[in-house]
Amino acid sequence: MYQRIDASQWRAVYIVGDLHGCLREFAQALRGVRFDPWQDLVISVGDVIDRGEDSAGCLALTECRWFRCVLGNHEAMALDALDGGDYALWYLNGGSWYTRLAGAARKRAENQLMRLKTFPLIIELVLAEQRIIIAHADYPADHYAWQQPVKRMPVLWNRERLSQCMKGEVHSISGADAFYFGHTPLNARFDCGNLHYIDTGAVFGNSLTLLRLQ
Repeated sequence: MYQRIDASQWRAVYIVGDLHGCLREFAQALRGVRFDPWQDLVISVGDVIDRGEDSAGCLALTECRWFRCVLGNHEAMALDALDGGDYALWYLNGGSWYTRLAGAARKRAENQLMRLKTFPLIIELVLAEQRIIIAHADYPADHYAWQQPVKRMPVLWNRERLSQCMKGEVHSISGADAFYFGHTPLNARFDCGNLHYIDTGAVFGNSLTLLRLQ
């Protein structure tokens, strides 16, 4: 469920919002910051696939040494479909790109998707004296602790905390310095205390959010 990354192993560390197949926009953002794949790292908040024009290309990023990712609800839907044989929910939510793959390309995508079973739900980035937590939708507790058991479903799907933030009812989670989430497409990045929501709806025509954390 948890993975820890030591930021000192990298020159620069970036975090990116939901890609949803927007490989071209991602490549453009990386060029804009002069990203170096030999020295730099990108951490994704999940949902790299579905809806956009190049889900297969974004899925392939998960095999790159410079790219780390937490599981998103769209990856979870894909895995449920492959495991259970019922593709309806996934295809309804943008997974139909998979049906257009054939032969070696489909087998490669299947293997890459199945590999996502080993991906974490939560990444703890240790950055100098800070602890930064990355999860897809939420960290479903009021206090963060390394390896603390939390339920999988709200980590992938919960929007209640974001709604409370927008009403001014919630401002932070204790136990870490900052939390970064995706999942809910917004017109602009939204910050609420130490909570940061960075899915800015690139697949719907908005700009992709790429932030440098180190």
